[in-house]
Amino acid sequence: MKREAKAEWQGGLQDGRGTLTTASKVLSSTPYSFKSRFADGTETNPEELIAAAHAGCFAMALSAALGGAGHNPEYVRTDAVASMEKLEAGWTVNAIHLKVRAKVPGVDAATFDKMAQATKDGCIISRLLKAEITMDAVLEGVPATA
Repeated sequence: MKREAKAEWQGGLQDGRGTLTTASKVLSSTPYSFKSRFADGTETNPEELIAAAHAGCFAMALSAALGGAGHNPEYVRTDAVASMEKLEAGWTVNAIHLKVRAKVPGVDAATFDKMAQATKDGCIISRLLKAEITMDAVLEGVPATA
């Protein structure tokens, strides 16, 4: 199974603009810019999308874990905050904080905490953030060198 998204950036870093499109078209030429990443722009940005992906993945995974243990939640609400810091290597997402609130009839606090901790480490996006990244890069309009 594969999921796809595309990005296009036109222009320089600070004066340029970009769009993001997902295969599902939930994002379709959705704008992003330098200002939306590093200032107070109102468009989306990659870090916000990582936070959204992590929040969604975690909420769904915790719900599945709780349900699998016989404790179907009424809800699992997750806020994810991706923190960025300018380091020597450049801007870096150096942490994600998950704030979780759930209503789960019949589960005690210790069981809930244990399951939440396991889900924090085990959900797909948590594991992705530790994954190997591979790449193919092609410079168009320039003859390839041997």
